[in-house]
Amino acid sequence: MPSLLLGGAFLAAAAWGPEAAGSNRNLALAIGGLLIGAGLLAQLMPEPTPEADQEKP
Repeated sequence: MPSLLLGGAFLAAAAWGPEAAGSNRNLALAIGGLLIGAGLLAQLMPEPTPEADQEKP
């Protein structure tokens, strides 16, 4: 979840305007897209099932 928020912040910084982003606009778009993609992938991946039949020695 934090990567989704951070990615959104990078995308917002890139979309804010040419004065604010300047020459780093493409970098902010790339980092924001990468973070949002990684966050969505992490949300969609299935969680491993806990092993209930595991015995403690």
